[in-house]
Amino acid sequence: MLNKKVSVVIDRPLGSRHPQHGFYYPINYGYIPNTIGGDGEEIDAYVIGEFEPLETFCGYVVAIIHREDDVEEKLVVCREVSKYSQSQIEALVEFCERFFKSKVLMGDLDDRGEDSKVK
Repeated sequence: MLNKKVSVVIDRPLGSRHPQHGFYYPINYGYIPNTIGGDGEEIDAYVIGEFEPLETFCGYVVAIIHREDDVEEKLVVCREVSKYSQSQIEALVEFCERFFKSKVLMGDLDDRGEDSKVK
């Protein structure tokens, strides 16, 4: 799904509180309708680069969060494909991913967000 355009329904907008764990969402978080993730529910997505609470968002999958200790992966969606580096994405999703053993996958992009094949 990397670099594909998707629509996200935001069910936990920026500034909202997690219903069970009590932390606040510093970014918008939702799901991709009509998909099925590893947990049998729609695939979840972090929306980065938007600074107000949203209800929906259309953007590109810029990274996949692979969780080694969970049954599902998360997508990272942004308006621009190469705007954020791997380390920047890790920092933006740390509020939730700190509870898991996860890794940010970005295809052929290096840590600066640049395509390592185009030099």
